[in-house]
Amino acid sequence: MSASTHGGTPYYYVPAESRHPVMAAIGLFFVILGAGQWINGHDWGKYSLAVGLVWWLFVLYQWFGDAIRESQGGLYGHKIDLSYRWSMSWFIFSEVMFFGAFFTALWWARAHSVPALGSLDNALLWPDFKAVWPSLAAGVTASPAGIVEPFQTVGPFWLPTINTALLLTSGVTLTIAHHALRENHRGKTIGFMWATVLLGFVFLLVQGYEYYHLYTDLNLKLSSGVFGSTFFMLTGFHGFHVFLGMLMLLVITLRLQKGHFTADKHFGFEGAAWYWHFVDVVWLGLYVLVYWM
Repeated sequence: MSASTHGGTPYYYVPAESRHPVMAAIGLFFVILGAGQWINGHDWGKYSLAVGLVWWLFVLYQWFGDAIRESQGGLYGHKIDLSYRWSMSWFIFSEVMFFGAFFTALWWARAHSVPALGSLDNALLWPDFKAVWPSLAAGVTASPAGIVEPFQTVGPFWLPTINTALLLTSGVTLTIAHHALRENHRGKTIGFMWATVLLGFVFLLVQGYEYYHLYTDLNLKLSSGVFGSTFFMLTGFHGFHVFLGMLMLLVITLRLQKGHFTADKHFGFEGAAWYWHFVDVVWLGLYVLVYWM
Protein backbone atom coordinates (compact mmCIF):
# COMPACT_ATOMS: atom_id res chain seq x y z
CA MET A 1 0.00 0.00 0.00
CA SER A 2 1.16 3.49 -0.80
CA ALA A 3 -0.59 6.27 1.09
CA SER A 4 0.04 9.36 3.13
CA THR A 5 -1.76 9.39 6.48
CA HIS A 6 -3.44 11.97 8.65
CA GLY A 7 -3.55 10.32 12.04
CA GLY A 8 -4.71 6.70 11.86
CA THR A 9 -6.66 6.93 8.59
CA PRO A 10 -4.80 7.03 5.25
CA TYR A 11 -5.25 10.32 3.42
CA TYR A 12 -5.78 8.32 0.25
CA TYR A 13 -5.63 4.54 0.44
CA VAL A 14 -4.01 2.81 -2.55
CA PRO A 15 -4.72 -0.95 -2.48
CA ALA A 16 -2.24 -3.57 -3.54
CA GLU A 17 -2.39 -5.03 -7.05
CA SER A 18 -5.42 -7.27 -7.46
CA ARG A 19 -6.25 -10.20 -9.72
CA HIS A 20 -10.00 -9.62 -9.33
CA PRO A 21 -10.57 -7.44 -12.46
CA VAL A 22 -8.85 -9.96 -14.75
CA MET A 23 -10.60 -12.94 -13.17
CA ALA A 24 -13.99 -11.20 -13.42
CA ALA A 25 -13.33 -10.44 -17.10
CA ILE A 26 -12.58 -14.13 -17.74
CA GLY A 27 -15.87 -15.13 -16.11
CA LEU A 28 -17.81 -12.57 -18.14
CA PHE A 29 -16.12 -13.81 -21.32
CA PHE A 30 -17.52 -17.30 -20.78
CA VAL A 31 -20.91 -15.88 -19.82
CA ILE A 32 -21.19 -13.88 -23.05
CA LEU A 33 -19.72 -16.68 -25.16
CA GLY A 34 -22.09 -19.23 -23.69
CA ALA A 35 -25.17 -17.02 -23.96
CA GLY A 36 -24.41 -16.20 -27.59
CA GLN A 37 -23.85 -19.83 -28.53
CA TRP A 38 -26.87 -21.10 -26.62
CA ILE A 39 -29.37 -18.74 -28.26
CA ASN A 40 -27.91 -19.72 -31.64
CA GLY A 41 -28.69 -23.40 -31.08
CA HIS A 42 -25.36 -24.71 -29.75
CA ASP A 43 -26.18 -26.84 -26.71
CA TRP A 44 -22.71 -26.50 -25.17
CA GLY A 45 -23.34 -22.80 -24.74
CA LYS A 46 -25.46 -23.34 -21.63
CA TYR A 47 -22.55 -25.06 -19.90
CA SER A 48 -20.22 -22.20 -20.76
CA LEU A 49 -22.84 -19.78 -19.47
CA ALA A 50 -23.25 -21.68 -16.19
CA VAL A 51 -19.51 -22.04 -15.58
CA GLY A 52 -18.86 -18.39 -16.42
CA LEU A 53 -21.67 -17.18 -14.16
CA VAL A 54 -20.49 -19.27 -11.19
CA TRP A 55 -16.90 -18.12 -11.78
CA TRP A 56 -17.97 -14.47 -12.02
CA LEU A 57 -20.12 -14.60 -8.87
CA PHE A 58 -17.27 -16.22 -6.93
CA VAL A 59 -14.88 -13.46 -8.01
CA LEU A 60 -17.43 -10.83 -6.98
CA TYR A 61 -17.74 -12.51 -3.59
CA GLN A 62 -13.99 -12.24 -3.07
CA TRP A 63 -13.82 -8.71 -4.48
CA PHE A 64 -16.67 -7.44 -2.29
CA GLY A 65 -15.06 -9.15 0.68
CA ASP A 66 -11.76 -7.32 0.16
CA ALA A 67 -13.52 -3.96 -0.19
CA ILE A 68 -15.60 -4.57 2.94
CA ARG A 69 -12.55 -5.54 4.99
CA GLU A 70 -10.72 -2.42 3.84
CA SER A 71 -13.69 -0.24 4.73
CA GLN A 72 -14.22 -1.85 8.13
CA GLY A 73 -10.49 -1.59 8.80
CA GLY A 74 -10.67 2.19 8.69
CA LEU A 75 -8.69 2.57 5.48
CA TYR A 76 -11.34 4.62 3.66
CA GLY A 77 -11.28 8.32 4.44
CA HIS A 78 -13.00 11.33 2.88
CA LYS A 79 -10.99 11.18 -0.34
CA ILE A 80 -11.89 7.53 -0.96
CA ASP A 81 -15.54 8.25 -0.18
CA LEU A 82 -15.51 11.08 -2.74
CA SER A 83 -13.75 8.83 -5.24
CA TYR A 84 -16.41 6.15 -4.83
CA ARG A 85 -19.19 8.69 -5.31
CA TRP A 86 -17.67 10.01 -8.52
CA SER A 87 -16.99 6.47 -9.75
CA MET A 88 -20.57 5.35 -9.14
CA SER A 89 -21.89 8.52 -10.79
CA TRP A 90 -19.83 7.92 -13.92
CA PHE A 91 -20.76 4.24 -13.93
CA ILE A 92 -24.46 5.10 -13.91
CA PHE A 93 -23.85 7.72 -16.61
CA SER A 94 -22.24 5.01 -18.77
CA GLU A 95 -25.32 2.85 -18.18
CA VAL A 96 -27.52 5.74 -19.31
CA MET A 97 -25.52 5.84 -22.56
CA PHE A 98 -25.76 2.05 -22.84
CA PHE A 99 -29.55 1.97 -22.65
CA GLY A 100 -29.81 5.23 -24.58
CA ALA A 101 -28.16 3.53 -27.55
CA PHE A 102 -30.71 0.71 -27.47
CA PHE A 103 -33.68 3.06 -27.06
CA THR A 104 -32.33 5.04 -30.01
CA ALA A 105 -32.08 1.84 -32.07
CA LEU A 106 -35.73 1.10 -31.27
CA TRP A 107 -36.81 4.61 -32.24
CA TRP A 108 -34.68 4.62 -35.40
CA ALA A 109 -36.04 1.30 -36.62
CA ARG A 110 -39.63 2.32 -35.93
CA ALA A 111 -39.63 5.98 -36.97
CA HIS A 112 -37.04 6.04 -39.74
CA SER A 113 -35.86 2.70 -41.14
CA VAL A 114 -39.22 1.00 -41.70
CA PRO A 115 -40.94 4.08 -43.26
CA ALA A 116 -37.86 4.72 -45.41
CA LEU A 117 -37.89 1.14 -46.69
CA GLY A 118 -41.61 1.40 -47.35
CA SER A 119 -41.03 4.35 -49.67
CA LEU A 120 -38.67 2.36 -51.90
CA ASP A 121 -39.58 0.39 -54.97
CA ASN A 122 -40.42 -3.24 -54.20
CA ALA A 123 -37.80 -4.27 -56.69
CA LEU A 124 -35.23 -3.38 -54.05
CA LEU A 125 -37.01 -5.45 -51.39
CA TRP A 126 -39.70 -8.10 -51.98
CA PRO A 127 -43.24 -7.91 -53.36
CA ASP A 128 -45.12 -8.44 -50.07
CA PHE A 129 -43.20 -5.88 -48.01
CA LYS A 130 -45.38 -3.56 -45.90
CA ALA A 131 -44.00 -0.72 -43.82
CA VAL A 132 -45.82 -1.37 -40.55
CA TRP A 133 -44.61 -1.63 -36.96
CA PRO A 134 -44.39 -4.16 -35.52
CA SER A 135 -44.56 -6.92 -38.07
CA LEU A 136 -47.47 -9.22 -37.33
CA ALA A 137 -46.89 -11.89 -39.95
CA ALA A 138 -44.11 -13.53 -41.88
CA GLY A 139 -42.68 -11.35 -44.61
CA VAL A 140 -43.99 -8.10 -43.18
CA THR A 141 -41.33 -5.49 -42.38
CA ALA A 142 -38.56 -7.79 -41.29
CA SER A 143 -37.71 -10.28 -44.02
CA PRO A 144 -39.05 -12.29 -46.96
CA ALA A 145 -41.86 -14.70 -46.16
CA GLY A 146 -40.75 -17.91 -44.56
CA ILE A 147 -37.74 -16.53 -42.70
CA VAL A 148 -39.62 -14.85 -39.85
CA GLU A 149 -42.44 -16.96 -38.41
CA PRO A 150 -45.78 -15.28 -37.63
CA PHE A 151 -45.91 -13.92 -34.08
CA GLN A 152 -48.03 -11.79 -31.79
CA THR A 153 -46.89 -8.75 -29.87
CA VAL A 154 -47.26 -8.24 -26.13
CA GLY A 155 -49.21 -5.41 -24.55
CA PRO A 156 -48.87 -3.73 -21.14
CA PHE A 157 -51.43 -5.96 -19.41
CA TRP A 158 -50.97 -7.74 -17.18
CA LEU A 159 -47.48 -9.01 -16.57
CA PRO A 160 -45.59 -5.80 -17.54
CA THR A 161 -47.95 -3.76 -15.36
CA ILE A 162 -47.43 -6.12 -12.43
CA ASN A 163 -43.67 -5.77 -12.87
CA THR A 164 -44.01 -1.99 -13.00
CA ALA A 165 -45.87 -2.06 -9.69
CA LEU A 166 -43.22 -4.34 -8.20
CA LEU A 167 -40.31 -2.07 -9.16
CA LEU A 168 -42.08 1.13 -8.12
CA THR A 169 -42.94 -0.43 -4.77
CA SER A 170 -39.34 -1.57 -4.35
CA GLY A 171 -38.21 2.02 -4.89
CA VAL A 172 -40.53 3.11 -2.08
CA THR A 173 -39.34 0.40 0.33
CA LEU A 174 -35.71 1.24 -0.45
CA THR A 175 -36.31 4.94 0.24
CA ILE A 176 -38.02 4.10 3.55
CA ALA A 177 -35.03 1.91 4.46
CA HIS A 178 -32.64 4.76 3.64
CA HIS A 179 -34.50 7.23 5.82
CA ALA A 180 -34.64 4.66 8.62
CA LEU A 181 -30.87 4.16 8.41
CA ARG A 182 -30.25 7.91 8.59
CA GLU A 183 -32.42 7.98 11.72
CA ASN A 184 -30.48 5.02 13.13
CA HIS A 185 -33.49 2.64 13.13
CA ARG A 186 -31.52 -0.45 12.18
CA GLY A 187 -34.33 -3.00 12.59
CA LYS A 188 -36.67 -1.00 10.36
CA THR A 189 -33.90 -0.53 7.81
CA ILE A 190 -33.16 -4.25 7.59
CA GLY A 191 -36.85 -5.16 7.32
CA PHE A 192 -37.50 -2.81 4.40
CA MET A 193 -34.25 -3.86 2.72
CA TRP A 194 -35.34 -7.50 2.75
CA ALA A 195 -38.68 -6.37 1.30
CA THR A 196 -36.81 -4.59 -1.50
CA VAL A 197 -34.70 -7.65 -2.28
CA LEU A 198 -37.83 -9.84 -2.32
CA LEU A 199 -39.63 -7.47 -4.71
CA GLY A 200 -36.65 -7.57 -7.07
CA PHE A 201 -36.61 -11.37 -6.97
CA VAL A 202 -40.35 -11.56 -7.73
CA PHE A 203 -39.83 -9.15 -10.64
CA LEU A 204 -37.31 -11.57 -12.17
CA LEU A 205 -39.69 -14.50 -11.67
CA VAL A 206 -42.51 -12.62 -13.42
CA GLN A 207 -40.21 -11.66 -16.29
CA GLY A 208 -39.08 -15.26 -16.65
CA TYR A 209 -42.70 -16.37 -16.85
CA GLU A 210 -43.39 -13.60 -19.38
CA TYR A 211 -40.55 -14.85 -21.61
CA TYR A 212 -41.93 -18.39 -21.40
CA HIS A 213 -45.37 -17.08 -22.40
CA LEU A 214 -43.95 -15.10 -25.32
CA TYR A 215 -41.98 -18.04 -26.70
CA THR A 216 -44.61 -20.75 -26.25
CA ASP A 217 -47.92 -18.90 -26.71
CA LEU A 218 -47.18 -15.82 -28.84
CA ASN A 219 -44.22 -17.22 -30.80
CA LEU A 220 -42.35 -13.98 -30.15
CA LYS A 221 -38.66 -14.82 -30.13
CA LEU A 222 -35.29 -13.19 -30.43
CA SER A 223 -35.36 -14.20 -34.10
CA SER A 224 -38.71 -12.46 -34.76
CA GLY A 225 -37.28 -9.76 -36.96
CA VAL A 226 -36.23 -6.32 -35.82
CA PHE A 227 -39.10 -6.12 -33.33
CA GLY A 228 -38.12 -9.34 -31.57
CA SER A 229 -34.44 -8.45 -31.46
CA THR A 230 -35.01 -4.96 -30.03
CA PHE A 231 -37.64 -6.20 -27.56
CA PHE A 232 -35.48 -8.92 -26.06
CA MET A 233 -32.35 -6.79 -26.24
CA LEU A 234 -33.94 -4.06 -24.12
CA THR A 235 -35.93 -6.19 -21.68
CA GLY A 236 -33.19 -8.82 -21.38
CA PHE A 237 -30.42 -6.37 -20.58
CA HIS A 238 -32.72 -4.61 -18.13
CA GLY A 239 -33.49 -7.92 -16.43
CA PHE A 240 -29.75 -8.58 -16.10
CA HIS A 241 -29.31 -5.18 -14.48
CA VAL A 242 -32.15 -5.96 -12.06
CA PHE A 243 -30.28 -9.15 -11.16
CA LEU A 244 -27.08 -7.16 -10.53
CA GLY A 245 -28.96 -4.58 -8.48
CA MET A 246 -30.62 -7.29 -6.42
CA LEU A 247 -27.18 -8.79 -5.66
CA MET A 248 -25.96 -5.36 -4.52
CA LEU A 249 -28.97 -4.89 -2.26
CA LEU A 250 -28.58 -8.40 -0.85
CA VAL A 251 -24.94 -7.72 0.06
CA ILE A 252 -25.92 -4.39 1.64
CA THR A 253 -28.70 -6.07 3.66
CA LEU A 254 -26.35 -8.74 4.99
CA ARG A 255 -23.83 -6.04 5.89
CA LEU A 256 -26.55 -4.12 7.72
CA GLN A 257 -27.26 -7.19 9.80
CA LYS A 258 -23.59 -7.22 10.80
CA GLY A 259 -23.72 -3.55 11.79
CA HIS A 260 -21.41 -2.30 9.05
CA PHE A 261 -23.16 1.01 8.36
CA THR A 262 -23.88 4.03 10.52
CA ALA A 263 -26.32 6.89 10.19
CA ASP A 264 -23.64 9.21 8.78
CA LYS A 265 -21.36 6.74 6.99
CA HIS A 266 -23.09 4.42 4.54
CA PHE A 267 -22.09 5.14 0.96
CA GLY A 268 -22.22 1.43 0.12
CA PHE A 269 -25.94 1.65 0.82
CA GLU A 270 -26.32 4.88 -1.13
CA GLY A 271 -24.44 3.59 -4.17
CA ALA A 272 -26.64 0.49 -4.38
CA ALA A 273 -29.72 2.69 -3.92
CA TRP A 274 -28.63 5.00 -6.75
CA TYR A 275 -28.24 2.00 -9.04
CA TRP A 276 -31.61 0.53 -8.08
CA HIS A 277 -33.45 3.78 -8.70
CA PHE A 278 -31.73 4.01 -12.09
CA VAL A 279 -33.00 0.52 -12.92
CA ASP A 280 -36.52 1.66 -11.95
CA VAL A 281 -36.35 4.65 -14.30
CA VAL A 282 -35.13 2.52 -17.20
CA TRP A 283 -38.05 0.15 -16.69
CA LEU A 284 -40.53 3.02 -16.84
CA GLY A 285 -39.04 3.95 -20.23
CA LEU A 286 -39.39 0.34 -21.37
CA TYR A 287 -42.93 0.12 -20.10
CA VAL A 288 -44.01 3.16 -22.11
CA LEU A 289 -41.93 2.82 -25.28
CA VAL A 290 -41.96 -0.97 -25.70
CA TYR A 291 -45.23 -2.18 -24.20
CA TRP A 292 -47.57 0.79 -24.71
CA MET A 293 -46.39 2.35 -27.99
